Amino acid sequence: MSRTSIKHIAEDYNMSEKELMGKINDFGIETIDNEYVEGENLELLVEMLNEEIREAKGNVIEVDNKITVQDLSTKLGKSASEIIMQLMKMGTMATINQEISFDIAALICNELGYTLIKNESSEIEELEIEALMDIEEDDEKDLMPRPPVVTVMGHVDHGKTSLLDAIRDSNVTSGEAGGITQHIGASEVMINGQKIVLLDTPGHEAFTSMRARGAQVTDIAILVVAADDGIMPQTVEAINHAKAANVPIIVAINKIDKPGASPDKVKQELADQGLLVEDWGGDVISVEVSAKKRINIENLLEMVLLVAEVEELKANPNKRAVGTVIEAELDKGRGPVATVLVQGGTLRVGDPIVAGVASGKVRAMINYKGKRVKQAGPSTAVEILGLSDVPSGGDQFVEVPSDKTARLIAEKRQEMQREEMLKASSKISLDDLFEQMSEGKVKDLNIVIKADVQGSVQAVKQSLERLSNDEVQIKVIHGGVGAITESDVLLASASNAIIIGFNVRPVAGAEQLAEKETVDIRTYTIIYKAIEDMKAAMSGMLDPEYVDEDTGKVEIRETYKISGIGTIAGAYVISGKIYRNCKVRIVRDGIIIHEGELASLRRFKDDVKEVAQGFECGLGIVNYNDIKVGDIVEGYITKEVERTID
Repeated sequence: MSRTSIKHIAEDYNMSEKELMGKINDFGIETIDNEYVEGENLELLVEMLNEEIREAKGNVIEVDNKITVQDLSTKLGKSASEIIMQLMKMGTMATINQEISFDIAALICNELGYTLIKNESSEIEELEIEALMDIEEDDEKDLMPRPPVVTVMGHVDHGKTSLLDAIRDSNVTSGEAGGITQHIGASEVMINGQKIVLLDTPGHEAFTSMRARGAQVTDIAILVVAADDGIMPQTVEAINHAKAANVPIIVAINKIDKPGASPDKVKQELADQGLLVEDWGGDVISVEVSAKKRINIENLLEMVLLVAEVEELKANPNKRAVGTVIEAELDKGRGPVATVLVQGGTLRVGDPIVAGVASGKVRAMINYKGKRVKQAGPSTAVEILGLSDVPSGGDQFVEVPSDKTARLIAEKRQEMQREEMLKASSKISLDDLFEQMSEGKVKDLNIVIKADVQGSVQAVKQSLERLSNDEVQIKVIHGGVGAITESDVLLASASNAIIIGFNVRPVAGAEQLAEKETVDIRTYTIIYKAIEDMKAAMSGMLDPEYVDEDTGKVEIRETYKISGIGTIAGAYVISGKIYRNCKVRIVRDGIIIHEGELASLRRFKDDVKEVAQGFECGLGIVNYNDIKVGDIVEGYITKEVERTID
């Protein structure tokens, strides 16, 4: 049984709750605790409110852009079966819950003596929804400096967690025994009176699954490398994730207190990966730290502030709040709970927001210390309560003017999501490169390479990159040794890349994730087979050439003028074949005087599809009557010819 709140009905009919309650009492309609109307009472209330509107406006009915048979029957005060009968008379079959176009609804209304008009406010709402889904550009004068958002990345045993703990501990004042009391996916530290926001999300996730949804949450990446261990496969992955996201990197060379520590070896290995540190004349900042002994932690944070200053991180705090969902969950006691990073504007308790396909009003905000706050400005992470559903990590959230607008946007996004799910995936695969990348003159193909040994990675990389030319650019965004992992799939998904495996296989989890993310994984045991496949795919990516292929020649031997039709020619096929659906050139004295299409092709009195060499035929040219005896009609078809890379 359908139930709707009085508050929502009042919003829909643009009146106050008090005014609506007055009408409900006048109509003698029962409510539930003066808060809800349900079932037959709801239908009766809607009908009576619509009747009032009709009486006030005469026979004019307002509808939104979309209307169902049920909605129209309610507004007209007619049964749904009557409306369906009217539709059938017009040759349209529809069910009670099916949407019909405005034009068809207008015709039905005219038949029944009503005039149908579009509800202006609904059109405004549609436009408003479109506008609110895009974030307006900020004026330079409104921008103010904001704290940097930092993600810590690196190999699993190189001390990421220890470094995060050391950073937090060094910033806990004596009055805050116990330090962080609430884990919300992010924390804040103060250094020299300035704030730094640290994301607790796994480093790869901050760059991949979020970036795949269009969210760029990280300003700076701290790459942790153990001084006694050096660059490891996960370190290389981390570097490539940060580079793909175009995020500046600060290298924290950790564990310098250990006996086997060799910072210079780490710097050499970083240089091999394209990261040249400042000590070696490059532009990448490196800091030698010890998370265990709390050495150089403050220096590292000062370097973060320095990079932030160079990046000139700014935001406008005086606009509607926008940002990204870091993580979200369904809490048994509190309902949907989302940790959001405010990236622009200021979010306040009571603000209506949309986060992905969820909407609601912010009931409470909790900061990283577990304290309730009333507002959060740019580069602030807070936990929010009050959403209708659990959003996904990486979803954008936007503050909107009203609850009703929030609901409309969420509904529209849900509808768009459903449509997207019904569409075929648009991820790139070698099989459909041409279709996927047909727009734009320069076509980029991103590739992730995994192989059994480093030498193979370099060999495959060089061989593939050599295939690049002016029209097709192959970019190897990551190359590593070992099996194809979930991290590789996430990077490929975020960067719309293809994974090439040489003498390696994907791990079980990676295969499942690749299927879910529709990432194309190709595995080979012979390098030249990989190159052949890539050549074939790139040939498909090149713009095809179109050539005219002659099918036959016809000589005009007689012409006849037929009233109402035009000039018809009697002709003889002197070579090849002439087809009814082919294009033609009319050649007179070696000069093309007309290009067009055949209007008709006959043998005696019968229409035919083709006439071969040595046979007579009759033909007519579309919109052309100046045919003369002796003209040659050349038939041809236009063919698409695939180009190949030499």
